[in-house]
Amino acid sequence: MLDSDLAKLYEVETRVLNQAVKRNMERFPDDFMFQLTKEETENLRSQFVISSWGGTRKLPYAFTEQGVAMLSGVLKSKRAIQVNIQIMRTFVKLRQWALDNKELAERLTELEHYFMQHCEENRVDLAEINKALMLLMDRTKPKEIGFKTE
Repeated sequence: MLDSDLAKLYEVETRVLNQAVKRNMERFPDDFMFQLTKEETENLRSQFVISSWGGTRKLPYAFTEQGVAMLSGVLKSKRAIQVNIQIMRTFVKLRQWALDNKELAERLTELEHYFMQHCEENRVDLAEINKALMLLMDRTKPKEIGFKTE
C-alpha cells in the first residue's frame, strides 16, 4: 500500500506518517517498505486521469503487509492504535484457522516457495500474486475476518 493511502487509513497526514517512519527506520527493513522509483511513480500516476496526489511530488513509499503492521505500531493516532489491536487479533484468528486447515497451510507453503524462487529483490509481479491468491481463495472459503472500517 502507498503511504498516502495508509495515511488516510490511519487518519494522519502523509507527511506525519513519513516522519514517523523516518524516526523509526530500523523498524522498516527493505522487505517491509521501499520507495517507488520515478518511473514507477509516473506509471502509477498515468493510471489516473486526474491526479489526486495533492501538492507534494516526492516519490511515495510502498509498504508490504509487514510494513503496514509495523506502521500501526509506530503511529500515535487513535485509529492506528485500533488498527494495531485489530491486526493482532486477526493474526491470532488467521493462525488458528490455518492450523485447523492443514491443506491451506500446505498451499501457503507452496506459494511462499514459488514466490521465493520467482521474485527479485522484494519486487513481486502483483499480477502473479493476485492470480495465485485468487486460485487459493477459490479452493478455501474461510469465515470473514479482518478490520472493519466505519
